[in-house]
Amino acid sequence: MRATSIALCAALLLQSASFTYADPLPPQEVVPVESRQITNFKIGSDDTVFGKLEFIGGIEMSSSNALLGAISSIRFRPDHQSFVAVMDTGHWLEGRIVRDANGKLSGVKDLTATSMMDKNGRSEQVKSRMDAEGLAFRNGEVLVSCEGLHRVDAYPDPGFSQAKPLRSLPLLLPVKQLRDNRSLETLAVAPLSSPLGGAAVIVTEASFDRNNHLFAAILDGPLKGTFGVIHKAPFAVTDGAFLPNGDLLLLERRFSFSQGIGMQIRRIPGSEIRPGAVAKGEVLMQADMGNQIDNMEGLDIVIMPDGDIRIILVSDDNHSILERNLMLEFRLKQ
Repeated sequence: MRATSIALCAALLLQSASFTYADPLPPQEVVPVESRQITNFKIGSDDTVFGKLEFIGGIEMSSSNALLGAISSIRFRPDHQSFVAVMDTGHWLEGRIVRDANGKLSGVKDLTATSMMDKNGRSEQVKSRMDAEGLAFRNGEVLVSCEGLHRVDAYPDPGFSQAKPLRSLPLLLPVKQLRDNRSLETLAVAPLSSPLGGAAVIVTEASFDRNNHLFAAILDGPLKGTFGVIHKAPFAVTDGAFLPNGDLLLLERRFSFSQGIGMQIRRIPGSEIRPGAVAKGEVLMQADMGNQIDNMEGLDIVIMPDGDIRIILVSDDNHSILERNLMLEFRLKQ
């Protein structure tokens, strides 16, 4: 009897040893949101035109869930309502915008936050390992750029929030020259019909080459290679997205104790995005503390069914009571 028990135990131990337990999937948290509409971009003024942009409307968001905040980049789905965002705390944020009877932003619903997984399947990342800054959709993948451990990871789409990255894209940039907290801030995918052929493009926030230009690269495609972007001091690049014609819009912010916060949007012609080039572009608009802005970090371009080109911006509140979570919408004036 005793021999039989020993044999049974040994068999169970052997079976247990050969079985591999999967890591638990990261939990998804519901994030309730309260929104306050912003009807005037310039404080105390009914002006709607700012440079080459027209202000449509905006919202200020708050939540009882402390996860809301630290938004670094946002991308909208083709339905013009659903979006995915990344936070520099290492979280995915998914939800839908709501519009009022006049078509203006009025709120956000169905918002959820999920801890991102790295290549080792680790979630609930510390910032130094999963400082997610840039985001883009392409060919059944969600691309994410990270600072600190500089990389661009590709996650499966759908299924990105519950998956490890499938692969990492070659950076082409000298990693040792990238600043830990000032590197892969902007990640955008060019239109397939453009000369870049749907390539992924990165622009650094404030990492400079030997000519004091911002490091930038076309990571793949027919024009794969590195280029530079002229630095518009005191601004730093925080996000960007491509227009249908292949031009790149860059969102830039500034901060100083003497001048406070500011932002600008720059348009880089597609013809300036090629290996060996130095892109400059033109400033479409600027804003400062006299406008409804905060620490503006994310930009996406949404093409409406009637062909209207909308630019949607989001801010990063750094989980600070002194900053706000904003979503602002503009129309690009052709």
